[in-house]
Amino acid sequence: MTLDLSAFPADFLWGAATSSYQIEGAVDEDGRTPSIWDTFAATPGRVDKGDTGAVAVDHYHRYPEDIELMSDLGLNAYRFSVAWPRVQPDGLGTGNAPGIAFYDRLVDGLLAKGITPWTTLYHWDLPEALEQAGGWPVRDTAERFADYTAIIAEALGDRVKHWITLNEPWCAAFLGYASGIHAPGRTNPADAVAASHHLMLGHGLAVQRLREIVPDAEVGCTVNLYPVTPLDDSGRHDDAVRRIDGLMNRWFLDPLLKGSYPKDVLHDMSAVTDAAFILDGDTEVIAQPLDFLGVNYYTRHVVGAGLWPGSSDVRFHLNNGLETTDTGWDIDPQGLVDILSQVQRDYPAIPIYLTENGAAFDDVAVDGVVHDDNRIEFLESHLTSLATLRQQGVDIRGYFAWSLLDNYEWSEGYAKRFGIVHVDYETQKRTPKDSAHWYADVIKRHRTATMAT
Repeated sequence: MTLDLSAFPADFLWGAATSSYQIEGAVDEDGRTPSIWDTFAATPGRVDKGDTGAVAVDHYHRYPEDIELMSDLGLNAYRFSVAWPRVQPDGLGTGNAPGIAFYDRLVDGLLAKGITPWTTLYHWDLPEALEQAGGWPVRDTAERFADYTAIIAEALGDRVKHWITLNEPWCAAFLGYASGIHAPGRTNPADAVAASHHLMLGHGLAVQRLREIVPDAEVGCTVNLYPVTPLDDSGRHDDAVRRIDGLMNRWFLDPLLKGSYPKDVLHDMSAVTDAAFILDGDTEVIAQPLDFLGVNYYTRHVVGAGLWPGSSDVRFHLNNGLETTDTGWDIDPQGLVDILSQVQRDYPAIPIYLTENGAAFDDVAVDGVVHDDNRIEFLESHLTSLATLRQQGVDIRGYFAWSLLDNYEWSEGYAKRFGIVHVDYETQKRTPKDSAHWYADVIKRHRTATMAT
């Protein structure tokens, strides 16, 4: 496979992404209070091996070294998230100056190296105090999110011009409040649907605050999208495809880009909730004009109807004859073409950034070297899909590899490594993997080619 870099314009963003709880550590320093992930990780049986993010990869103290790594790779953008309980302890009141100062230093360090900061406001670390007050199923949490947004926008908006309100609201709502495999670990489907709406409402309110405080900002939201295909072409599984595409994709894309929830999914949801929490005017708030859509892509869903005739159950088919990552996910770069073509077909035109894309493999550092040809093949195949999409007219403007660093992988703890930079969790030593060197070469070749023209 040869990646055709000519499809990418000179101003294409080459970045990497991280999130606060997964890398920062320092969970009780400088006024930070617990998040739902601190509480969840401390609960026995919730996380593999009882791992927590208390130290993570110590980015809070080692960020200058990590910025040097980014510079060495030639990144021109870095997507990071802000820890809400570090900036506004307990989710109430004025900003916490020592916590804000960390992000000041981080942003200044990035800019000094010519790296554009992309700030995500919410990557799942809700202050525990707000969860105790009801969490995302409660409408007030959306209002509190808007207040927090104003604090960090006032602090960083003179230098940060690219903002993402939410990361993967589907995960925050449905993994956190329905399946319970993510924080806060609740298992109430009605609460999950309410949480999904209040996350979207919080997004809209946050966009309004950002527009007021940083009028020259570019603002978007990041959703995790999956192409959904039937187990076979018999037609028996078509409703399963509709249901999962509705829940995973359209439930978030429609209010963001069309200004309304899909009626068929609202009908599906009626089995668990009357959706009385959706008030008049909410969808208008959610549908604030956006400058871009962030998309995280990892794999495809192959689904089938339930085993029993007339059942509304949906089966996810996991053995599809493809190679898989260490998480068991199919490696399916064609799926990226399929889902972004679907977005282009079904929604108003909007610039797209691939804000996460990557794979976990069982990486081992030997004598200061990490050979990860499988990750290089993964990244190259997905970048080739982006080149194909650009040639088809999809307005894709940047790519953020997930992740810059091996890190705390939520309920998997430290068992899964997604980084292009290996981290020895005992010593915190960083070692760029072969994939990091490959990615740096791609960026360099693209830069050289576009400068020549």
